[in-house]
Amino acid sequence: MHYPIKSSGLWGFIQRYSVLSTLFLAVIAGLTFLPFYFLIITSFKNMSQMQHHFMTPTLPLQWQNYVVAFKQLSKYFWNTVLVTGISVPGVLLVSSMSAFVFARYSFPGRTVLFYTVISLLMVPFILTLVPTFVWIKQLGLLNTYWALIFPYVAGGQVFAIYLLRSFFATIPNDIFDSATVDGANIFQTYWSIALPLTTPMLSVVAIVNTLNVWNDYIWPLVTLQQDNMRTITIGLRYFQGQFQINYGPLFAGYILGSLPLLILFLLAMRPFVSGLTSGAIKM
Repeated sequence: MHYPIKSSGLWGFIQRYSVLSTLFLAVIAGLTFLPFYFLIITSFKNMSQMQHHFMTPTLPLQWQNYVVAFKQLSKYFWNTVLVTGISVPGVLLVSSMSAFVFARYSFPGRTVLFYTVISLLMVPFILTLVPTFVWIKQLGLLNTYWALIFPYVAGGQVFAIYLLRSFFATIPNDIFDSATVDGANIFQTYWSIALPLTTPMLSVVAIVNTLNVWNDYIWPLVTLQQDNMRTITIGLRYFQGQFQINYGPLFAGYILGSLPLLILFLLAMRPFVSGLTSGAIKM
């Protein structure tokens, strides 16, 4: 005979706790996405619509806000694409080669050198800002794309080497021994065997560095003075100064500036998650 469970005592407390937890998480999620909601609806408004309907969508949609924003920000957008398109592959190439050597080959001082490199993770970027600026200035690279590319490639090495070295160390030695017996040299082993097996982790490194390069504000601000070379973050700053009152084009520019990152994450979400869950941070 079946007896129904009454919603009292411990079971009733669990049910109430579950409902309260769900409501709490719903409130937190709503507060989290509220700025994005406000950003999207405001990008389709003119100033009059924003003043009279601050938190609600309005019609007609002001699509010309996006036209104005794209015309003003297109040159900054392509500058950022150029810098990111060179910096991120540079980080992947140099860090993967360094990590492969650290993981697969023994040489005097390997452990000391590796932990010396990893210790740079504890150094805040702001402490290296002035020395790096002086170094770039002495090389005569100010107001050039290389003033951004070289520091981005160098700065992305530490975290990438840490992740990739740990991943390379988990690959069985038998695979590399077989390749050596077949006559493969170190570069062929690295390029044909190690890199294809490391695709998920390379996706993690690529996405993290793309976010860092695309969203960086301080370094482009201090190294680039020519308007036609500025990146999207600096362009949005000057765009904000141009549209201090009309928030529609300004918010449309914010959306256009973040849209490539959203598309990148949607396309690379599966290998990104796979890389995070593949034991890449084991030492």
